[in-house]
Amino acid sequence: MKRFLTVAMMAGALVVAACGGGEASSAPTTAPESMAPESMAPESMAPAAGGLVGIAMPTKSSARWIADGDNLVKSLTALGYETDLQYAEDDIPTQLNQVENMITKGAKVLVIAAIDGTTLADTLQKAADAGIKVFAYDRLIRNSPNVDYYAAFDNFDVGVAQAGSIVDSLDLNNAAGPFNIELFAGSPDDNNAGFFFNGAMSILQPFIDSGKLVVQSGETKFPEQVGTLRWDGAVAQARLDNILATYYTDKNIDAVLAPYDGISRGIIASLKQVGYYSADKPGPVVTGQDAELPSVKSILAGEQTSTVFKDTRTLAAKVAEMVDQFLKGETVDVNDTTTYENGVKVVPSYLLPVTSVTKDNVTEALVDTGYYTADEIAN
Repeated sequence: MKRFLTVAMMAGALVVAACGGGEASSAPTTAPESMAPESMAPESMAPAAGGLVGIAMPTKSSARWIADGDNLVKSLTALGYETDLQYAEDDIPTQLNQVENMITKGAKVLVIAAIDGTTLADTLQKAADAGIKVFAYDRLIRNSPNVDYYAAFDNFDVGVAQAGSIVDSLDLNNAAGPFNIELFAGSPDDNNAGFFFNGAMSILQPFIDSGKLVVQSGETKFPEQVGTLRWDGAVAQARLDNILATYYTDKNIDAVLAPYDGISRGIIASLKQVGYYSADKPGPVVTGQDAELPSVKSILAGEQTSTVFKDTRTLAAKVAEMVDQFLKGETVDVNDTTTYENGVKVVPSYLLPVTSVTKDNVTEALVDTGYYTADEIAN
């Protein structure tokens, strides 16, 4: 609980979060499996004197990645660098080709948010052979010695914040219970998903062990039981449909641990199909992450309970600063040299804090910081 208290105290002092830039669809979406050849063209090319920085982002199907890409280009351009921004639409071969093209173009640094953090080893060896340094962005790249730095939000604390929302909403420290909960985690091929889930379970497991929280489906193992491939809301919705039909025909569900807003919206859609969010059947606690605009509106509407806000502007600015430090031969700023072991090495990292957002602090966290306007969250 100490980690959760830390997150809670951060909320009043430092607001950081994640979606931004553009609005994602309110319905669960699945990224296309491939890209047309013309979409291989650079998303952004900004002429500058400081050298080329390649930026590989996973997909445009989530608003947060659009914001990440835009903010990285803005921050690096301001520092005098040329940028090559590419989106791979969650297609692994496309991302590999994009990164190899950046190597061929002579990028001095690669900033990569990997689709699958285990598939890049051969490509990164080519980068290393060319003297190119690699910064893993938000998602740790695994099984390669050629990952030089990692920058992300504190992923364990994301899960702690999500679990804390469930603890607070159900008043688990005081209420008798038992309460029914189902567990959802992120994509098994995303290194962050395990940190999110482990952070949440560090808070929830004692309540499960005591019987105050009951997982009626019995599905608690990550990744084989609770993982959600590619963070797909439709996949999560189908899984919850099956759970509700199998285990909740004569009982209600009180909480759902959801790791990401797109998954949260799929979960809410499933719940609505069987009568939740009505006068006779209130909706359960549903968590989330990334403060995507449709989910912020859902929170204000009393559907989704919370989200974890990670300010991509802050992360992008920090990574740009780290890239600049490296290319100028300065000491690169890191604050964690022990946590993120990628299967080959511990990657020097910089971790940013996160903020839990509920209906009570939406304005303070998202509007007062300029992340959204009051009109955006109201309309």
